[in-house]
Order: sequence, then C-alpha cells, then structure tokens
Amino acid sequence: MEFWLLGPFEAWDGGRRVSAGNRRQERCLLGVLLLAGGGVVSAERIADLLWDGMPPASARGAVQTYVGRLRRALADHGLTIETRHDGYRVDEAGHRLDVDDFAERCRVAAEGTDAVERVRLWDEALGLWRGPLLGDVASDRLRERLGAALHRRWLGAVGRRAEDLLAIGGHERIVSTLEPVVEQNPGEENLVALLMTALHRQGRTAEALHRYDLTAKALRADLDVTPGDALRELRHRIARRDPRLDRPPAPAYAVRVRDEWLPWNVGGHPALEFCNTYAGWGRPGSRGEWLGGYPALAAWSEQVGLVDAGTVSALLRLARRGPHAAAEVLGRAKRLRSLLYAVLTDPGDERAFAAVAGFAQAAARASVLTRDGSGLARWALSPGAGLETPLHAAANAAAELLADPRRFTVCACPGPNCGWLFLDDTGRRRFCSIATCAH
Repeated sequence: MEFWLLGPFEAWDGGRRVSAGNRRQERCLLGVLLLAGGGVVSAERIADLLWDGMPPASARGAVQTYVGRLRRALADHGLTIETRHDGYRVDEAGHRLDVDDFAERCRVAAEGTDAVERVRLWDEALGLWRGPLLGDVASDRLRERLGAALHRRWLGAVGRRAEDLLAIGGHERIVSTLEPVVEQNPGEENLVALLMTALHRQGRTAEALHRYDLTAKALRADLDVTPGDALRELRHRIARRDPRLDRPPAPAYAVRVRDEWLPWNVGGHPALEFCNTYAGWGRPGSRGEWLGGYPALAAWSEQVGLVDAGTVSALLRLARRGPHAAAEVLGRAKRLRSLLYAVLTDPGDERAFAAVAGFAQAAARASVLTRDGSGLARWALSPGAGLETPLHAAANAAAELLADPRRFTVCACPGPNCGWLFLDDTGRRRFCSIATCAH
C-alpha cells in the first residue's frame, strides 16, 4: 500500500484509493502509527494525541475500537496493526510512505554535485507536499507535536533550494515560494535573508528592506528579540547597494549553450572536450561538475558539433517526458567520460580501454550508412537512438581519437587543480589554453 501523509490523509493499493477508517480519528490514529516508523506507540500516548491532551475516561476503549475497525478495513490490503504490550505498531514492510520518499529525495538532493540538478531534486522533494501534514485529520496543535522534526526538514529543503537558485541566478523563482513561508515562520532568519537577497537582485530593494522591518517587528512581538547580526548586516549591505550582492557572475571559462553553462573548448577534439566537461577533474578547488543534467549533455553535443540543433531540441523534449531514462543515459555518459580520461592519461590501462571499446561498439550498432548531398556515403547515428544519441556521439568521437596518431600528442594541463586535456603537436605547449585553467 501507499500512504500519503504530506497533506490530506490518503491510502492507495494498486492504484486504487482505499478507505482507511470512516471516522477522522481513525485515520488520524493510523497516521500516528505510520509516522512512528514501525515503532510501538502506547495506548496512553495515542489517546493523549487524539484528544489533544485531554482524553476522556472512555479514551482507551475508543482507541481499541478504532484499531479493530482499521484492522478489518485494511486486512485485505496486507497492512497489519500489531498489539505490543500496552501499545500498537504498524508493520510497514512492503508499504510506502510519502514521508519516507521525501526524506530520501532530500538526501539525494543534498548530495548532488550540480546546483541546477539539485534545484530539480529539491523541487521533486517539495512537490510531495500537498498541504499541511495530515491536513484533513490533524489539528495544528497535533501537527506541532507529531511533525516538528518533519517541519524542520521541510524548512531546510526550502532553504537549500533557495540557496541553489541564488547560486545559478534563479532569484526570480524564489520570491513567490519564500514569501508565504517567511510570513508563517518569521523566526527563520536564514530564509528571510534569502528572500531579501532575491528581492534585491530583482531590483526590489525597497521591498527587501521592508521585509527586514516586518521581520524585526514580528520577532519583537513574538519572541521579544531583535534580528541577529547576520540579518542586520545583510540589511546594511542592501541599503548601501553592495555590488557583491548582485547576481552571481558566470562561471569562469564558461559559455552559455541552451541555458546551460559549459566550459570553453580548449582540447582541440570533441573527445577531449567531453573529458573536459569535468573542470579540474575533481581536484581540490575545481569548478566542479558541468554535466549536471541531461540537458547539459545534449547542449554539449551541439556545442562541439556532434549533434545538430534540431535533434538536440527533440532530445530535450524527450528528456522532459522521460526524466528517469534521461538520467540513466547521463550516468552512463559520465562513466564513459571517466574511462576515456583514464585511457588518454594512461595508455596502459587495458581495462579502461576495453570498457571504452564497449561503448564505441554499442554506438556502431546504433549507426546507419547514409549518403550526404554530394552522394558520398557516411556513417550517422540512427534516429532511433533517441536519448542515447549524445552518448553514442561521444563514444564515436572517443573511438575516432583513439584510432588517430594524434592520440599520442594528448597532454594533461599541469596547472594546479586543472588536468584538462588538449592536443599538443609541438610538444612545447604547457597549459590547456594559455593557463586559463578552471581553478
């Protein structure tokens, strides 16, 4: 079964909605047990929660009745409510909770290496919330008692999303989502700071300063405190229009392609540019990951001339319809990139070469022999390659370079925190592009 607790309580089984108790308190009781994560909840605590700290004398009997009704309603759906001493627990094995999905998506987003991809992941996590926790069965007081930690995690996700949006210049997307959150949580000064910064970057400096005043007033009224040092300093910087608060500059040594930042072409061959999409190759102080999502992979294939613009546009539409499939292709593309870098920097790495050869052979199987306008035959990727088109294009470029004698002139930039690859026929070039390394 699936249980939706992040909003109105809902229970589903096999795509069909299931009635989990006819009474509000029955569904609330089930929500309490599900939120316990498989732990035992005493009958006394259940009664205390359901009747908001003032259970009637008949509460224990009512709880037993509610549990009996829930067991009968859900027995055919595989959910078991066990009696343990003076309490109850739900056997969650085989069942799914949106609360757990939210926690897992937050974990994945927090571990992401690219701000654009993290924003997408934060959006997915926050999109699971359809309203307040147990919105149709719990009171505000009960939500505070049951979901304080969950609310903190939600606030944290809102804040991390806003931080990533600011980092990529997406301040326009922050204000509409942060304003209602700040109104309800004036004590969250980090969120207030993010909202003020976003307003300022939109040219709404007066509104940013007014938001500070509203926050200071709310803090005095509710907690009898003043804003902290960090928020006061931000207010002063906004008031004097500190240029460092403006929209962050573009990444160093980058070019904008289809709304994606990609590194300059410095290698002299598409296979080398593919390797160089990891600026600094993960060394300390590097610029980080460039291929943060499938759109960046598709844009890169157009940037280096491996895939035409019309095909890339079609691929981006296809990726929006099938994000999971696109993510799987991106993961394999990153693996190819790592293997190719190993082959080019260590010609004796037979394992890496064999793996790259496997990618190239798959690309060959996805190719067809066609004729161009002059009548000459050429190999081209089949239109049926779909989302794998840029992956196969990169594999073809890798095979071409590995079969070219110029492969022996490939050099890795010795600059600190760099490692970008480039061709050097002269043997005298020292850095990737006149020392414009991504560090």
